[in-house]
Amino acid sequence: MAEVFEIDKLNYSYGDNHVIKDLSVKIPEGKITTLIGANGCGKSTLFDLITKNLKPRSGSIKLKGKDISGIKLRDFAKQVAIVHQYNTAPDDMTVKKLIGYGRTPHKSFITPGSTEEDEEKIELAMKITNTEDYKDKAISQLSGGMRQRVWIAMALAQDTKILFLDEPTTYLDIRYQLEILRLVKRLKTEYNITVVMVLHDIDQSLYYSDEMIAMKDGRVIAQGEPEKMISQELIKEVYGVELRLTYIDGKPFVLPI
Repeated sequence: MAEVFEIDKLNYSYGDNHVIKDLSVKIPEGKITTLIGANGCGKSTLFDLITKNLKPRSGSIKLKGKDISGIKLRDFAKQVAIVHQYNTAPDDMTVKKLIGYGRTPHKSFITPGSTEEDEEKIELAMKITNTEDYKDKAISQLSGGMRQRVWIAMALAQDTKILFLDEPTTYLDIRYQLEILRLVKRLKTEYNITVVMVLHDIDQSLYYSDEMIAMKDGRVIAQGEPEKMISQELIKEVYGVELRLTYIDGKPFVLPI
């Protein structure tokens, strides 16, 4: 199985707080990989390191064999799209205009305006995310779930094959959580996009992931297919609580009671 990212002996500290500790892991291509772990385990820091928002103190992160430290941000953005947990835009900005910013890495100083290809990618991104009917609406007029779709559409307009999502369901009610996660699954199955995301909900992670990476104290303690990886012992080690597992249609679920 090919990897898109290969991380070797990674270390990162906030002052004296050593949050990523000699971490090594590989992220497979063409899969949905989810980072899980208790608050403070280092998963968000790892997310920021892989997406070039932070620089490691030591170790290496390779994207398809090339160390990302040597890849310019513009070139990185042509390969990797990112949707952060917290996103802001002017309230009066229209949906289509915001999605159009996803084309920024592909524009040149000589021809900064929109090309026919830009328009095609923007239209496709809106179609995939079902945001076409909202393209002329202001961001402030949208529900939380629809806003998240718009941010994902902007990432898709970048026309990359790798998508990072940092807690994409946070603050959404259950209906919109499921809509976003079903969209993520479609991106993988129908458009062959490799997805890496951070999720807090362990059951959603189990159901929607092809691969899970469990973290504790800045280290990876388990990785694999959800059905093969998850156990009551692992849940206790990761989250510090004893919870039972059950199975529905052959898939494992945690009983959080």
